[in-house]
Amino acid sequence: MIGVIGVAPAEGSIGTFLADRHGGNLDDTVNGIGAIIHFPVSQPGGLLAMGDMHASMGDGEISDTGVEVPGTVLVRVEVIKGKAAGWPITETADAWYTHGTSQDSLEDALKFACKDAADLLVREWDFTMEDAFIFLSCVGDLGIAQASLPSSGSKIARMRVPKLATCPAPFKR
Repeated sequence: MIGVIGVAPAEGSIGTFLADRHGGNLDDTVNGIGAIIHFPVSQPGGLLAMGDMHASMGDGEISDTGVEVPGTVLVRVEVIKGKAAGWPITETADAWYTHGTSQDSLEDALKFACKDAADLLVREWDFTMEDAFIFLSCVGDLGIAQASLPSSGSKIARMRVPKLATCPAPFKR
């Protein structure tokens, strides 16, 4: 999987140690072979950067490291105008994963991931916010991509939104 992947932040610059709305040190095991990652782009050209390859990493990456290896990435980049979420969304064959990040609060990261998933359902499938949270309570899967304990690295949460035959894809290509 790719540990660091993201675009330029909306303002200023940010080191690769942190994760935020632009991606960055997004250490998430779902960002592996075949995954599609949708980023909210704030700068002309996006300025995509990636690195920090992992051969293996457990969910939560509690000690700030996985099995880091050199690697080669084959990537295709597309711009999908008019579609953006608050944080990166990873798409796999069977689900979308919304992300939430915080520099110091795992609880905030969890809330942001849930809110972004609910917003996705409202925006793309005309759910009401109440129905979106009920749906996510019934079929969603909230998890921790990075807890960075005991250090003070980024806290990264993700909400798995399953692809169902009755729900069309939000990011049409």
